[in-house]
Amino acid sequence: MIEYLGCRNSRLLAGVRTILQTDDDALLPSEAASFGGVVSKVRRQSGAARLVARTLLGSVGFPSVPIVKSSAGDPVWPSGIVGSLAHHDTVAAAAIARRTWVAALGIDIEPNEPLPDDLVDLIATPREKARYDSAFLRERYIFVLKEAVYKAYFPVFKRMVDFQDIDVDLSTGIARVADTDQDFSIELLVNKNIIGLAYYS
Repeated sequence: MIEYLGCRNSRLLAGVRTILQTDDDALLPSEAASFGGVVSKVRRQSGAARLVARTLLGSVGFPSVPIVKSSAGDPVWPSGIVGSLAHHDTVAAAAIARRTWVAALGIDIEPNEPLPDDLVDLIATPREKARYDSAFLRERYIFVLKEAVYKAYFPVFKRMVDFQDIDVDLSTGIARVADTDQDFSIELLVNKNIIGLAYYS
């Protein structure tokens, strides 16, 4: 059973699900083959995320199709769909949209816990440090949004980006990737998890 998330952009569908021990067997055969000999924990987390994705796809009329991993590591979606998968140790997440509405989409999920202090300087840009107070920066909000931006960015641009290459401005709902000047709309959902969405049309 998945929990649907209330996205600000109604053209996005997103959901989360608790990862179960039985999710070891959730990967379809072709999905499992695309992962090779990964450890059971990775199979379980990846299987749970794909169960969420298949549920979302079914809700918009798509059959239950494999979501294999490409050679670059990103999920391969059915024609006409963009999407993204994420998980932490106990919860899996997925987001999808029709390609006619959204060109790129990323999701990330983290437990609602503060970052280790030594990661703040790695993640936050000078502009973000000026924009937000130290208590805000110690939360995982910026981290999860930048991870979501990367997941939307990489399948399109095929380039790696660093945390310092992405500037997040929650007041405008925009994140910008420096090397392309590409703006991504962002959404932050906070409950017992912190979930970030990033996309552009």
